[in-house]
Amino acid sequence: MPLLILKYTKMSDQSKSNQSCIRLFADHKKIDTCKERLAAEAAPIHQLSNVLALAGNEVRLKIMFLLHEEVELCPCDLSDILGMSIPAVSQHLRKMKDGNIIEARRSGQTLFYSLKSQHLDLLKMIFSHINILSAKEELV
Repeated sequence: MPLLILKYTKMSDQSKSNQSCIRLFADHKKIDTCKERLAAEAAPIHQLSNVLALAGNEVRLKIMFLLHEEVELCPCDLSDILGMSIPAVSQHLRKMKDGNIIEARRSGQTLFYSLKSQHLDLLKMIFSHINILSAKEELV
């Protein structure tokens, strides 16, 4: 195993977060392998980052949860459930649609939104975690 010595130096008072790592030996093979792996997985990593960024907003996470549980809902239903105006809900739906997380189906004048199937496995894991946390709170 190569010897690795880390030395952190303070750059200036203005840039306290700018720290550098000085090492004597680098594992170039490991570094190259990691770079290749990241390059090979660039598209899925980007997709996951997009899903998690959109789910990082509490309202959008709630909408995703509701769409997961109910399969599809219209903006009016979401507005009533969340206690928000339809334009506010629609703005969140637009961001999620632009982010390729949800899709719409028109029935007459009403749009019904649902989660895209490609994200269901990831979202199921997230929502199962929510269900586990809810069950633990009920036990307390």
